[in-house]
Amino acid sequence: MLLREGQVVLRPLERADIHRMAAWFNNPDIRRNLSRLWSMSLAEMEHWFDEQSADKWPRIYAIETTHGQHIGRIGIHNVDWRNRTAGLGIVVGEPACWDKGYGTDAVRALLCHIFDQMGLNRVSLTVLADNQRAIRCYEKCGFVREGRLRQAGYRDGQYLDELVMAVLREDYLVSQDNGAVQ
Repeated sequence: MLLREGQVVLRPLERADIHRMAAWFNNPDIRRNLSRLWSMSLAEMEHWFDEQSADKWPRIYAIETTHGQHIGRIGIHNVDWRNRTAGLGIVVGEPACWDKGYGTDAVRALLCHIFDQMGLNRVSLTVLADNQRAIRCYEKCGFVREGRLRQAGYRDGQYLDELVMAVLREDYLVSQDNGAVQ
């Protein structure tokens, strides 16, 4: 299944994507805003891919530009069908593609799928409080700050707060009616 929004296409992650992803996750500048502390070998990345492929959830998608360049990944995790909730995680791994709206388009495409096709009601995530690029992206997509986990992260010798953010289906529908989400 392909999901499209603006300047991105989300497609199922493939084994051929692993080499590129390993390079991203071994880049300290990219990893600094992720929960992952250590780099991953190619063998570890292949093992991770095999585990993800064997299970229906989490569902991970490659983020591609409309020109076919693989620039990141985005996924749905912790799906709770009873309570109609899920988590979301994203990384745009190509630094040249930062601050160009690709992440926002990818999140919007996945939210459309989550709310319109999956019928879920709430999507949440956590983000380090100093990751302003990600926070701006999430807020553009309708996420609101619900809480602060004090000193929940540690980076570069200091403790950092994590923000808990979420978007509800009703907020998503209102933002679509107002033209905020295309």
